[in-house]
Amino acid sequence: MFDFIRDHTRLVLGAILLLIIPSFVFFGVEGYARFGDGSSETVAKVDGRSITRAEWDALHDRAVDRARRAQPGVDTQMFNTPQARRDTLDSIVRDRVLLAAAQAMHLTPSDARLQRLFVSDPQFAELRNADGSVNRDLLAAQGMSSELFAQQLRQDFATRQVVAGVLNTSFAPAAVAAAGLDPLLQRRELQWQRFDPAVYRARVNPSDAELEAFFKKHEARFKAPESATIEYVQLDLDALTKGLTLTEPELQKFYDDNAERYTAPAERRASHILIKAASDQPDAERKQARARAEALLAEVRKTPAAFAELARKNSQDAASAAQGGDLDFFGRGAMVGPFEDAVFALKTGEISNLVETDFGYHIITVTGARGGEKKPFAEVRGEIELELLKATVQKRWPEAAEQFTNSVYEQSDSLQPVIDKLKLEKRTATVRRQLQPGEAGPLASAKLLDAIFSKDTIANKRNTDAVEIGANRLVSARVLQHTPARTLTLAEVNDVVRVQLVAEQAQALASSDGQARLAEAQKDAALALPQTAVVSRLQAPGVPRAVVEAALRVDPAKLPQVLGVDLGAEGYAVLRVTQVLPKDPAQAGGESALRGQYTQAWAVAEGEAYLGALKKRFKAEIKPAANVPSDSASAPAR
Repeated sequence: MFDFIRDHTRLVLGAILLLIIPSFVFFGVEGYARFGDGSSETVAKVDGRSITRAEWDALHDRAVDRARRAQPGVDTQMFNTPQARRDTLDSIVRDRVLLAAAQAMHLTPSDARLQRLFVSDPQFAELRNADGSVNRDLLAAQGMSSELFAQQLRQDFATRQVVAGVLNTSFAPAAVAAAGLDPLLQRRELQWQRFDPAVYRARVNPSDAELEAFFKKHEARFKAPESATIEYVQLDLDALTKGLTLTEPELQKFYDDNAERYTAPAERRASHILIKAASDQPDAERKQARARAEALLAEVRKTPAAFAELARKNSQDAASAAQGGDLDFFGRGAMVGPFEDAVFALKTGEISNLVETDFGYHIITVTGARGGEKKPFAEVRGEIELELLKATVQKRWPEAAEQFTNSVYEQSDSLQPVIDKLKLEKRTATVRRQLQPGEAGPLASAKLLDAIFSKDTIANKRNTDAVEIGANRLVSARVLQHTPARTLTLAEVNDVVRVQLVAEQAQALASSDGQARLAEAQKDAALALPQTAVVSRLQAPGVPRAVVEAALRVDPAKLPQVLGVDLGAEGYAVLRVTQVLPKDPAQAGGESALRGQYTQAWAVAEGEAYLGALKKRFKAEIKPAANVPSDSASAPAR
């Protein structure tokens, strides 16, 4: 009955939601509901229903915003890559395939089953009221209605069941696991020698003729890309906030009008003794329960200090009885109405009359009180100022954006008018036509670069039109100097050419000596190579990965065997694989631990295979349009 009260603790709803709706915390239910949205080009399809670029962009931006809120210091530019965006699209496709499968398999839970799941699952405890209903206030704080929450929950339970049967039933017999782990744990003993190009660089001194020949052969490496020196201005909410001030009366009025926001919720700590009496019990049984409760009340009033002991011996709320009836602190809305009303009407130390609820008869005492205090204005002044500034600039944005757009267009021979009008900061930069890796800010917008390098902007030195590079972010630029792409002269890049040629020639010498040593070792089985090592795919200290892989590819039946490995820019290696050693079960925490990991990996592989089959069944496809970046794809992550 009242077991739900035990260990009642307030948690942050955001953290709870992250736990209870894992599939939907990333994309949101809108992504699933808007199957038929054809408002923009189709980038993918699942079960004949389109995923539009607009949806893709919106869901990716939402994920980036969520990551930024979860980790305020994270560099969101890491999400502004083609691969990151493609991962988002793959996830959207995956989840829509699972949803289509759940619908086809009729796995969507009924209202009654959904209610049972919600009431019985411990992870939803913070979201439940005492009567088992969802706490609408907590949902509203996150901008969710109970209907939207129920829809998300229903879809989440349904999609979980699609792959649960595969993921939860995978197993790996010992023999199969051993065969799979052997390539990972197997160790091989080898001798080896590396020929490092760095050692040979001092022996290389290319002539002028060699430098010129290398330069001509690789002219494409030495091109100066098209570039432009520009000045630009950006209008965003931060720019509008600068110079904006609020008066003390405005701040004080907001504080007074929203006093409840700055008042700590009143909470009470109470203990109770419960004598159960369900409303559908016969009258005789209910009278008997009431009589017992009245007798206990008399004992409590006679000896208030014995309340906890009487609760431990007599209370029929098993969870709180063990704690002497203690329910810890709770606020309004956590308990059923009559119980809550009685608690908040009592003073600390007072004992109630009998309180009747649907659970039975309660004897209550209040043991503590907190909350109800209002934070002083000075403490929350900064918070209020930030909130009002944000609201003010949001209201000003449409008008300011229109002024910005009109000004850079109508007075296209200079950015100064818009700078003066909106008090903006002029910045300068040198940019290339192609978006550069690692570029951030407004210059990471391909749409802005296209505008900068347009014929009209370059030839007539006009302002670009206002370019939207993100939510509430407009930029206009003006070309000060344009430099066409050209091939650099040897004189300009002589040092770079020398470095590259020396590296190439040193690498060739290292490879030549390495191949000569390889021939010697193949002829003379007694020739010892200077370094020895025992390697496996898990452990290979100081040995290049390419050498390890080459050693492990050798047929154990043909040992010892000598071979050479071209390490590219790192030179050349000669190795002799001498023998196979027993695997070391202590690696990676022991073979039993690895077997468990192997089983998990096998379950994931089976799940991926099953998902692949579902993608075929529901005709999931990613369209060629997904490979063409959109304007928002090139804008910096906000």
